[in-house]
Amino acid sequence: MDFSLLLAEKTDTILEKWVAAVRKNRKIESADDLTYTAIQNDIPDVLKAMLTVLSTSETSDIRSIVTASWQHGTLRAKQGFDPAEISHEYHLLRMVIFDTLEPDLLKGTPTEIIRAVRLIDAVIDAATARCVDSYVEERLRELQQLHSSLALHNQQLNRLVIANQDYISQLAHDLKHPLSSIIGYSDLFLRQQRKKSEVKDSYTNLEHIERVLRNGRHLLRLINDVLEISRYDAGQIKLKPVPTDVRELVNNVCEMLEPLADEKNLQIDVNCDRIPQEIVTDEFQLQQIMTNLVSNAIRYTESGSISIACKLLDDHKWAIAVADTGIGIAPENQDQIFEAYFRANSGNKSYLPDSTGLGLAIVSRLVKLLQGEINLVSEVGVGSTFTVTLPLKLES
Repeated sequence: MDFSLLLAEKTDTILEKWVAAVRKNRKIESADDLTYTAIQNDIPDVLKAMLTVLSTSETSDIRSIVTASWQHGTLRAKQGFDPAEISHEYHLLRMVIFDTLEPDLLKGTPTEIIRAVRLIDAVIDAATARCVDSYVEERLRELQQLHSSLALHNQQLNRLVIANQDYISQLAHDLKHPLSSIIGYSDLFLRQQRKKSEVKDSYTNLEHIERVLRNGRHLLRLINDVLEISRYDAGQIKLKPVPTDVRELVNNVCEMLEPLADEKNLQIDVNCDRIPQEIVTDEFQLQQIMTNLVSNAIRYTESGSISIACKLLDDHKWAIAVADTGIGIAPENQDQIFEAYFRANSGNKSYLPDSTGLGLAIVSRLVKLLQGEINLVSEVGVGSTFTVTLPLKLES
Protein backbone atom coordinates (compact mmCIF):
# COMPACT_ATOMS: atom_id res chain seq x y z
CA MET A 1 0.00 0.00 0.00
CA ASP A 2 1.37 3.44 -0.98
CA PHE A 3 0.46 5.69 1.96
CA SER A 4 1.86 8.72 0.14
CA LEU A 5 -1.24 8.69 -2.11
CA LEU A 6 -3.53 8.66 0.93
CA LEU A 7 -1.58 11.52 2.52
CA ALA A 8 -1.80 13.53 -0.72
CA GLU A 9 -5.59 13.11 -0.81
CA LYS A 10 -5.98 14.23 2.81
CA THR A 11 -3.39 17.01 2.96
CA ASP A 12 -6.00 19.80 2.97
CA THR A 13 -7.98 18.04 5.70
CA ILE A 14 -4.83 17.61 7.79
CA LEU A 15 -3.95 21.30 7.41
CA GLU A 16 -7.45 22.44 8.43
CA LYS A 17 -7.51 20.14 11.47
CA TRP A 18 -4.00 21.19 12.46
CA VAL A 19 -4.70 24.96 12.24
CA ALA A 20 -7.87 24.44 14.30
CA ALA A 21 -5.90 22.44 16.89
CA VAL A 22 -3.20 25.13 17.09
CA ARG A 23 -5.82 27.85 17.66
CA LYS A 24 -7.52 25.85 20.41
CA ASN A 25 -4.32 24.89 22.22
CA ARG A 26 -3.71 27.26 25.15
CA LYS A 27 -0.01 26.40 25.10
CA ILE A 28 0.34 28.23 21.74
CA GLU A 29 -0.99 31.69 22.63
CA SER A 30 1.18 33.45 20.02
CA ALA A 31 -1.11 32.09 17.29
CA ASP A 32 -4.27 33.68 18.73
CA ASP A 33 -4.16 36.80 16.53
CA LEU A 34 -2.67 35.20 13.40
CA THR A 35 -4.57 34.51 10.19
CA TYR A 36 -5.07 31.01 8.79
CA THR A 37 -2.27 31.58 6.26
CA ALA A 38 0.12 32.94 8.90
CA ILE A 39 -0.43 29.90 11.13
CA GLN A 40 -0.14 27.48 8.22
CA ASN A 41 3.19 29.05 7.22
CA ASP A 42 5.50 26.50 5.54
CA ILE A 43 3.81 23.35 6.89
CA PRO A 44 2.30 22.46 3.46
CA ASP A 45 5.85 22.16 2.10
CA VAL A 46 6.76 19.85 4.99
CA LEU A 47 3.80 17.63 4.09
CA LYS A 48 4.78 17.64 0.40
CA ALA A 49 8.25 16.47 1.34
CA MET A 50 6.71 13.80 3.56
CA LEU A 51 4.85 12.48 0.51
CA THR A 52 8.13 11.73 -1.28
CA VAL A 53 9.55 9.99 1.79
CA LEU A 54 6.48 7.75 2.12
CA SER A 55 6.27 7.03 -1.60
CA THR A 56 7.64 3.72 -2.83
CA SER A 57 8.22 5.09 -6.32
CA GLU A 58 9.53 8.67 -5.83
CA THR A 59 12.95 9.80 -4.64
CA SER A 60 12.88 11.14 -1.06
CA ASP A 61 13.00 14.95 -1.05
CA ILE A 62 14.87 15.53 2.20
CA ARG A 63 16.18 18.93 1.13
CA SER A 64 12.66 20.40 0.88
CA ILE A 65 11.95 19.27 4.47
CA VAL A 66 15.04 21.10 5.66
CA THR A 67 14.18 24.24 3.68
CA ALA A 68 10.51 24.37 4.68
CA SER A 69 11.08 23.74 8.39
CA TRP A 70 14.01 26.19 8.43
CA GLN A 71 11.80 28.93 6.97
CA HIS A 72 9.05 27.97 9.40
CA GLY A 73 11.34 28.51 12.41
CA THR A 74 12.63 31.85 11.10
CA LEU A 75 9.11 33.21 10.62
CA ARG A 76 7.95 31.89 14.00
CA ALA A 77 10.81 33.80 15.65
CA LYS A 78 9.66 37.00 13.91
CA GLN A 79 6.05 36.31 14.95
CA GLY A 80 7.09 36.15 18.61
CA PHE A 81 6.67 32.41 19.25
CA ASP A 82 8.75 30.73 21.93
CA PRO A 83 10.48 27.31 21.53
CA ALA A 84 7.86 25.48 23.58
CA GLU A 85 5.10 26.73 21.29
CA ILE A 86 6.98 25.50 18.22
CA SER A 87 7.42 22.09 19.85
CA HIS A 88 3.68 21.93 20.60
CA GLU A 89 2.92 22.83 16.97
CA TYR A 90 4.80 19.82 15.62
CA HIS A 91 3.41 17.57 18.35
CA LEU A 92 -0.10 18.52 17.22
CA LEU A 93 0.88 17.97 13.57
CA ARG A 94 2.04 14.43 14.39
CA MET A 95 -1.22 13.68 16.23
CA VAL A 96 -3.43 15.08 13.44
CA ILE A 97 -1.59 13.11 10.72
CA PHE A 98 -1.92 9.80 12.56
CA ASP A 99 -5.52 10.53 13.55
CA THR A 100 -6.46 11.30 9.93
CA LEU A 101 -4.60 8.34 8.39
CA GLU A 102 -5.44 5.78 11.10
CA PRO A 103 -8.37 4.10 9.31
CA ASP A 104 -6.24 3.60 6.18
CA LEU A 105 -3.12 2.61 8.10
CA LEU A 106 -5.02 -0.23 9.76
CA LYS A 107 -5.79 -1.66 6.31
CA GLY A 108 -2.11 -2.22 5.57
CA THR A 109 0.15 -5.09 6.51
CA PRO A 110 2.13 -4.89 9.76
CA THR A 111 5.29 -4.23 7.74
CA GLU A 112 3.64 -1.41 5.81
CA ILE A 113 2.22 0.15 8.98
CA ILE A 114 5.56 0.07 10.80
CA ARG A 115 7.34 1.58 7.78
CA ALA A 116 4.80 4.40 7.42
CA VAL A 117 4.77 5.23 11.15
CA ARG A 118 8.57 5.27 11.34
CA LEU A 119 8.92 7.50 8.27
CA ILE A 120 6.26 9.98 9.43
CA ASP A 121 7.92 10.14 12.86
CA ALA A 122 11.32 10.67 11.26
CA VAL A 123 10.07 13.52 9.07
CA ILE A 124 8.34 15.28 12.00
CA ASP A 125 11.45 14.87 14.17
CA ALA A 126 13.71 16.25 11.44
CA ALA A 127 11.37 19.17 10.75
CA THR A 128 11.15 20.01 14.47
CA ALA A 129 14.93 19.96 14.85
CA ARG A 130 15.53 22.19 11.80
CA CYS A 131 12.76 24.57 12.83
CA VAL A 132 14.25 25.05 16.31
CA ASP A 133 17.72 25.49 14.76
CA SER A 134 16.51 28.29 12.50
CA TYR A 135 14.58 29.82 15.40
CA VAL A 136 17.78 29.97 17.44
CA GLU A 137 19.74 31.43 14.51
CA GLU A 138 17.12 34.17 14.00
CA ARG A 139 17.23 35.02 17.71
CA LEU A 140 21.03 35.14 17.64
CA ARG A 141 20.91 37.43 14.59
CA GLU A 142 18.52 39.75 16.44
CA LEU A 143 20.80 39.60 19.47
CA GLN A 144 23.79 40.61 17.32
CA GLN A 145 21.86 43.55 15.82
CA LEU A 146 20.78 44.63 19.29
CA HIS A 147 24.36 44.37 20.54
CA SER A 148 25.63 46.54 17.68
CA SER A 149 22.89 49.12 18.23
CA LEU A 150 23.60 49.25 21.96
CA ALA A 151 27.30 49.69 21.30
CA LEU A 152 26.67 52.69 19.02
CA HIS A 153 24.23 54.23 21.47
CA ASN A 154 26.67 53.67 24.31
CA GLN A 155 29.37 55.65 22.47
CA GLN A 156 27.01 58.58 21.92
CA LEU A 157 25.76 58.32 25.48
CA ASN A 158 29.29 58.54 26.86
CA ARG A 159 29.90 61.76 24.93
CA LEU A 160 26.69 63.35 26.11
CA VAL A 161 27.02 62.26 29.74
CA ILE A 162 30.27 64.19 30.01
CA ALA A 163 28.28 67.38 29.38
CA ASN A 164 25.43 66.30 31.66
CA GLN A 165 27.05 65.18 34.90
CA ASP A 166 23.85 65.61 36.91
CA TYR A 167 22.30 62.57 35.20
CA ILE A 168 25.13 60.12 35.91
CA SER A 169 24.02 58.90 39.34
CA GLN A 170 20.38 58.29 38.40
CA LEU A 171 21.31 56.89 35.00
CA ALA A 172 23.74 54.39 36.55
CA HIS A 173 21.00 53.20 38.91
CA ASP A 174 18.45 52.66 36.10
CA LEU A 175 20.97 50.93 33.81
CA LYS A 176 22.37 48.66 36.50
CA HIS A 177 19.75 45.90 36.67
CA PRO A 178 18.98 45.30 32.96
CA LEU A 179 22.68 45.61 32.10
CA SER A 180 23.62 43.08 34.80
CA SER A 181 21.05 40.65 33.42
CA ILE A 182 22.36 41.08 29.87
CA ILE A 183 25.95 40.51 30.96
CA GLY A 184 25.11 37.54 33.20
CA TYR A 185 22.97 35.57 30.76
CA SER A 186 25.19 36.41 27.80
CA ASP A 187 28.22 35.11 29.69
CA LEU A 188 26.35 31.94 30.71
CA PHE A 189 25.18 31.32 27.13
CA LEU A 190 28.61 31.91 25.61
CA ARG A 191 30.33 29.61 28.11
CA GLN A 192 27.86 26.83 27.28
CA GLN A 193 28.41 27.32 23.55
CA ARG A 194 32.19 26.97 24.00
CA LYS A 195 31.77 23.49 25.50
CA LYS A 196 32.43 20.71 23.04
CA SER A 197 29.86 18.38 24.60
CA GLU A 198 26.28 18.72 23.39
CA VAL A 199 24.06 20.84 25.63
CA LYS A 200 21.05 18.71 26.51
CA ASP A 201 18.62 21.41 27.65
CA SER A 202 18.44 23.65 24.58
CA TYR A 203 15.20 25.26 25.78
CA THR A 204 17.05 26.67 28.81
CA ASN A 205 19.57 28.31 26.49
CA LEU A 206 16.75 29.79 24.41
CA GLU A 207 15.17 31.22 27.57
CA HIS A 208 18.51 32.86 28.34
CA ILE A 209 18.51 34.47 24.89
CA GLU A 210 14.94 35.69 25.41
CA ARG A 211 15.90 37.33 28.72
CA VAL A 212 18.91 39.00 27.09
CA LEU A 213 16.75 40.37 24.27
CA ARG A 214 13.98 41.56 26.62
CA ASN A 215 16.38 43.38 28.93
CA GLY A 216 18.35 44.68 25.97
CA ARG A 217 15.23 46.22 24.44
CA HIS A 218 14.38 47.88 27.76
CA LEU A 219 17.92 49.21 28.05
CA LEU A 220 17.82 50.50 24.48
CA ARG A 221 14.54 52.35 25.11
CA LEU A 222 15.99 53.92 28.25
CA ILE A 223 19.11 55.01 26.39
CA ASN A 224 17.00 56.50 23.58
CA ASP A 225 14.99 58.50 26.11
CA VAL A 226 18.13 59.76 27.84
CA LEU A 227 19.62 60.75 24.50
CA GLU A 228 16.45 62.65 23.59
CA ILE A 229 16.59 64.58 26.87
CA SER A 230 20.29 65.26 26.43
CA ARG A 231 19.86 66.51 22.84
CA TYR A 232 17.21 68.97 23.98
CA ASP A 233 19.23 70.24 26.95
CA ALA A 234 22.30 70.57 24.76
CA GLY A 235 20.32 72.58 22.17
CA GLN A 236 20.96 69.99 19.45
CA ILE A 237 17.36 69.64 18.25
CA LYS A 238 16.77 71.75 15.13
CA LEU A 239 13.18 72.49 14.19
CA LYS A 240 11.88 71.96 10.66
CA PRO A 241 8.46 73.63 10.36
CA VAL A 242 6.39 72.22 7.50
CA PRO A 243 2.67 72.11 6.65
CA THR A 244 1.40 69.11 8.63
CA ASP A 245 -1.84 67.14 8.37
CA VAL A 246 -2.51 66.61 12.08
CA ARG A 247 -5.40 64.22 11.46
CA GLU A 248 -3.20 61.90 9.41
CA LEU A 249 -0.41 62.17 11.99
CA VAL A 250 -2.75 61.21 14.85
CA ASN A 251 -4.16 58.30 12.84
CA ASN A 252 -0.63 57.04 12.14
CA VAL A 253 0.24 57.16 15.84
CA CYS A 254 -2.96 55.29 16.72
CA GLU A 255 -2.27 52.59 14.11
CA MET A 256 1.25 52.15 15.45
CA LEU A 257 0.06 51.77 19.07
CA GLU A 258 -3.14 49.84 18.32
CA PRO A 259 -1.59 46.42 19.14
CA LEU A 260 -0.72 47.65 22.66
CA ALA A 261 -4.27 48.88 23.18
CA ASP A 262 -5.74 45.64 21.80
CA GLU A 263 -3.78 43.61 24.36
CA LYS A 264 -5.79 45.39 27.08
CA ASN A 265 -9.04 45.63 25.07
CA LEU A 266 -8.82 49.43 25.18
CA GLN A 267 -10.75 51.54 22.67
CA ILE A 268 -8.96 54.55 21.13
CA ASP A 269 -11.40 57.30 20.09
CA VAL A 270 -10.20 60.12 17.83
CA ASN A 271 -11.99 63.42 17.15
CA CYS A 272 -9.81 65.84 15.22
CA ASP A 273 -12.30 67.27 12.74
CA ARG A 274 -12.42 70.79 14.21
CA ILE A 275 -8.97 71.99 13.18
CA PRO A 276 -7.51 73.22 9.87
CA GLN A 277 -6.41 70.64 7.32
CA GLU A 278 -2.77 71.74 7.67
CA ILE A 279 -0.85 73.31 10.55
CA VAL A 280 2.71 74.58 10.23
CA THR A 281 4.83 72.79 12.82
CA ASP A 282 7.69 70.30 13.15
CA GLU A 283 5.96 67.07 12.14
CA PHE A 284 8.53 64.72 13.68
CA GLN A 285 8.57 66.42 17.09
CA LEU A 286 4.76 66.57 17.18
CA GLN A 287 4.63 62.86 16.43
CA GLN A 288 7.09 62.24 19.28
CA ILE A 289 4.80 64.15 21.64
CA MET A 290 1.70 62.22 20.55
CA THR A 291 3.44 58.85 20.66
CA ASN A 292 4.65 59.42 24.21
CA LEU A 293 1.29 60.69 25.47
CA VAL A 294 -0.80 57.93 23.90
CA SER A 295 1.59 55.11 24.84
CA ASN A 296 1.71 56.49 28.40
CA ALA A 297 -2.10 56.51 28.53
CA ILE A 298 -2.24 52.88 27.36
CA ARG A 299 0.44 51.81 29.82
CA TYR A 300 -1.38 53.19 32.87
CA THR A 301 -4.92 52.21 31.81
CA GLU A 302 -6.18 48.70 32.51
CA SER A 303 -9.78 49.12 31.34
CA GLY A 304 -11.93 51.71 29.61
CA SER A 305 -10.76 53.87 26.73
CA ILE A 306 -8.29 56.44 25.41
CA SER A 307 -9.63 59.55 23.68
CA ILE A 308 -7.79 62.05 21.49
CA ALA A 309 -9.52 65.35 20.71
CA CYS A 310 -8.38 68.40 18.72
CA LYS A 311 -9.94 71.85 18.66
CA LEU A 312 -9.26 75.33 17.33
CA LEU A 313 -8.86 77.92 20.12
CA ASP A 314 -8.54 81.13 18.10
CA ASP A 315 -6.84 82.53 15.00
CA HIS A 316 -3.40 81.69 16.35
CA LYS A 317 -3.66 78.58 18.55
CA TRP A 318 -5.03 75.05 18.58
CA ALA A 319 -5.06 72.30 21.20
CA ILE A 320 -4.94 68.51 21.33
CA ALA A 321 -5.97 66.53 24.42
CA VAL A 322 -5.19 62.89 25.31
CA ALA A 323 -7.51 61.52 28.00
CA ASP A 324 -7.54 58.10 29.64
CA THR A 325 -9.51 56.16 32.25
CA GLY A 326 -6.37 54.97 34.03
CA ILE A 327 -5.01 55.03 37.55
CA GLY A 328 -4.69 58.83 37.68
CA ILE A 329 -2.05 61.01 39.35
CA ALA A 330 -2.26 62.22 42.93
CA PRO A 331 -2.41 66.06 43.42
CA GLU A 332 0.91 66.10 45.32
CA ASN A 333 2.66 64.50 42.32
CA GLN A 334 1.19 66.61 39.54
CA ASP A 335 3.69 69.46 39.89
CA GLN A 336 6.62 67.05 39.51
CA ILE A 337 5.23 64.75 36.83
CA PHE A 338 7.14 66.53 34.02
CA GLU A 339 10.51 66.33 35.80
CA ALA A 340 13.08 63.88 34.45
CA TYR A 341 13.29 60.56 36.33
CA PHE A 342 10.26 61.35 38.49
CA ARG A 343 7.89 58.39 38.77
CA ALA A 344 4.69 58.88 40.72
CA ASN A 345 2.92 56.37 42.92
CA SER A 346 -0.87 56.25 42.87
CA GLY A 347 -2.49 54.87 46.00
CA ASN A 348 -1.40 51.27 46.43
CA LYS A 349 -0.08 51.12 42.85
CA SER A 350 3.51 52.09 42.22
CA TYR A 351 5.01 53.02 38.89
CA LEU A 352 5.45 50.23 36.37
CA PRO A 353 8.74 48.25 36.44
CA ASP A 354 9.71 49.35 32.90
CA SER A 355 8.99 53.03 33.60
CA THR A 356 11.98 55.33 33.10
CA GLY A 357 10.43 58.56 34.34
CA LEU A 358 11.52 60.24 31.10
CA GLY A 359 8.47 60.04 28.82
CA LEU A 360 6.60 63.07 30.14
CA ALA A 361 9.87 64.99 30.64
CA ILE A 362 10.56 64.54 26.91
CA VAL A 363 7.00 65.64 26.08
CA SER A 364 7.33 68.77 28.22
CA ARG A 365 10.60 69.78 26.58
CA LEU A 366 9.32 69.16 23.05
CA VAL A 367 6.14 71.14 23.71
CA LYS A 368 8.24 74.12 24.81
CA LEU A 369 10.42 73.65 21.73
CA LEU A 370 7.28 73.90 19.57
CA GLN A 371 6.39 77.16 21.38
CA GLY A 372 3.45 75.64 23.23
CA GLU A 373 2.41 74.57 26.70
CA ILE A 374 1.04 71.43 28.34
CA ASN A 375 -1.54 71.12 31.12
CA LEU A 376 -2.67 68.20 33.24
CA VAL A 377 -6.03 67.42 34.85
CA SER A 378 -6.06 64.15 36.79
CA GLU A 379 -7.92 62.32 39.52
CA VAL A 380 -6.76 59.13 41.21
CA GLY A 381 -8.83 56.15 40.11
CA VAL A 382 -10.64 58.18 37.44
CA GLY A 383 -8.00 59.03 34.85
CA SER A 384 -5.84 61.79 33.40
CA THR A 385 -6.11 64.33 30.60
CA PHE A 386 -3.02 65.95 29.06
CA THR A 387 -3.79 69.01 26.93
CA VAL A 388 -1.13 70.45 24.61
CA THR A 389 -1.67 73.97 23.25
CA LEU A 390 0.39 74.92 20.16
CA PRO A 391 0.54 77.77 17.63
CA LEU A 392 -1.13 77.28 14.25
CA LYS A 393 2.10 78.46 12.65
CA LEU A 394 5.44 77.63 14.28
CA GLU A 395 7.94 80.47 14.00
CA SER A 396 11.31 79.09 12.91
